[in-house]
Amino acid sequence: MPSDEPGAPFTDVGLLSPVTVSHDALVADDAVAAALVTAEVALVRAWAGVGVAPDAVATAASEEFGWSGGGTLVDADWLDTARLASAAVAGGNPVIPLIARLDDRASIQVRPWLHRGATSQDILDSALMLVSRRAGLHLLGVLRQVEAQLSGFAVVHRDTVAAARTLTQQAVPTTVGARAAGWLRGVTRARVRLGDAVEQLPAQLAGAGGTLASFVEIGGTDAAAALPSAYAAELALAAPDAPWHVSRWPVTELGDALVQAIDAVGKLATDVATGSRTEIGELAEGVGGGSSAMPQKRNPTGAVLVRSAALRAPQLGATLHLAAALAADERPDGAWHAEWPTLRELLRLALGAAETTLALVTGLQVDEGAVARALAATDGLLVSERLSLVLSPVIGSDEVRRIVGAATAGGDLRALVREALEAALDRVPGAPHPADDVDALLDPAAYTGLAGALVDRAVADAPADAARESIEAPTEEPA
Repeated sequence: MPSDEPGAPFTDVGLLSPVTVSHDALVADDAVAAALVTAEVALVRAWAGVGVAPDAVATAASEEFGWSGGGTLVDADWLDTARLASAAVAGGNPVIPLIARLDDRASIQVRPWLHRGATSQDILDSALMLVSRRAGLHLLGVLRQVEAQLSGFAVVHRDTVAAARTLTQQAVPTTVGARAAGWLRGVTRARVRLGDAVEQLPAQLAGAGGTLASFVEIGGTDAAAALPSAYAAELALAAPDAPWHVSRWPVTELGDALVQAIDAVGKLATDVATGSRTEIGELAEGVGGGSSAMPQKRNPTGAVLVRSAALRAPQLGATLHLAAALAADERPDGAWHAEWPTLRELLRLALGAAETTLALVTGLQVDEGAVARALAATDGLLVSERLSLVLSPVIGSDEVRRIVGAATAGGDLRALVREALEAALDRVPGAPHPADDVDALLDPAAYTGLAGALVDRAVADAPADAARESIEAPTEEPA
C-alpha cells in the first residue's frame, strides 16, 4: 500500500495522465539519472580525446560504468534514484550528490577525472539534451508511421464527398480524403521541424561562469577549446557554437517543435472526436472506449486522450519561454530549475500523444452511409456558394438570394432553380437549356474543387520529406 507519510517518495505512474501511460520510459527519472551518469563518463572520455587525460583512464571509466557508445545510456541500475532525488534538495540539483556516488563506485585512477572542471549545469543540461534527443528520435519514428497511415487513409477516401463545416455548420462540399490530407500536412510539417530541432540539440560545457576557465586551467587553451566538441561527440549531440547556459534556445526551440507536433495530432483528434458524435457518426475509432454507467456508448477514447495532451502542451511551452526570458546572470535563480520538469513533461506528452494517434489512425473507420446522409441533409443547399457563382450572372444575385431563402424555409430548391431559369431564359426548340442541368448543378461531387489534387500532393510530399530524414530512433530500451 502506498505510503502517505511526509517525505515518502512520490511516484507518477500516469494514473492521472492516461495519454502517457507506457509511453514515457525514455524520459522517466531512471532514464534521466542514467543520462547524468552518461554525461559524467563522457567528460572523462572527452578529456582523453583531447589528449589531456590518459587513454587508460577513459578505458577504465568506460568499463566501470558500462559505456556502450555515443548516444546510448550507461546502465545505472546501481543508482538509487529516489535517494538521489532526496539528496538533491540541499544543493538544488541532483548532480551534486551524484558526484559522491560516482566517486564511491570509481577506481582510484578514474576518480580524479570525474566531473573534472565541470559545473553542475554542464552535466544536467547535457543529460537533458541526451534524454531529449533519444525521446525526440523515437517520436520522429512514430510520427513517420502516423504519416504512412494517414497517407493510406487519404488515398482510400480521396473521392469520398463529405460536408465541410465552418463555425460548426455545413458550408460547402469537401472530401474525407482532403480532410485527412490536411491532417497529414500538419503532421509532416511538425515532424520536419522537430527533426531539425533534435538534430541541433547541443551538449553543454561552459564551466561555472560560462567562460571555460576551469578547462583552460586544467588542459590549456587549445585543449579547452576542443573539449566541448569532443564532449558532444561522445554524447552524439551537436557541438555547441558557444556556451548556452543562459541563452536557452535549445530548450525553447525543442519545446516549440514539440508543441507544434502535439498541435498537429490534436487537430486530427479534434476532428475525429467531432466526427464520431452520435448524431454525426461519420468516423469511428477501431476500438472505442466504454462507459462505467452507459453501456451503449463507444467513446472516442484515443481522440480524447490526444486532446488532453494538446490542451496541456501550449502552457508548458510558454513556461519554457518564460524561464528563458528570466534566465538571470550566469546561472538563473529558479528559471533554470523550472525548465527541467517542464521540458520532461512536454516530451512525455508528445510521446504519448503520438503513440496514441498512431493507434487511432491505424484503426480509423469511415461510415460512408453517415457521410452521405450528412451530405444530403440540406437537400442541395450545401452548394449555395456554387449557385451564387453560376446563377447570379444569369438571373441576378437578388433572385439567387430569394431562391436560397425560400429553400431554407422549406421550398424545393431544384424546382425553385428550374423555375427561375425558365423565367429568365427563353427555350429554343431542340437546343439545351440550363434548367435541364439543375441536378448536375446541385451535385456536391461536382463542387469539390482541387480536393483530389490536394490529396495527391500531400501524399506525394510526405514520403519525400520522410526520406530526407537522416536520423534514426534509438532501438535499445532505456536504462
